[in-house]
Amino acid sequence: MENEEDFDVRWAALRQDLKQKFGKKPDLNAILFLVGIQELGQGLREFTKEEKQDLMHIATCKLLSLSGYYQLEGTDQDGWPHWKSVKPLPACNLKEQERMLKWHAVEYFDQL
Repeated sequence: MENEEDFDVRWAALRQDLKQKFGKKPDLNAILFLVGIQELGQGLREFTKEEKQDLMHIATCKLLSLSGYYQLEGTDQDGWPHWKSVKPLPACNLKEQERMLKWHAVEYFDQL
């Protein structure tokens, strides 16, 4: 993995880019929400609280699939993707988990 300084620059650049597109600098949760909407592929609409939680789960699985932790199983009758865990996540504290998700988010948007 890259050093902390380089990563911080890439994370800040992603947040700035998204601020230019959406008018507000997003935090990690907002970025997960955006990834979830993108992966669902049904466009922007009103989501229930439960659907918002599901979108965050979809995003987390999608991001962690970039490192082989999850694999897409398919979609249900409503078009929502379902993922399965294919290898255990490394044991880490909350700060390390957040950094891991941020790193994967940067990689995700770099690939778009």
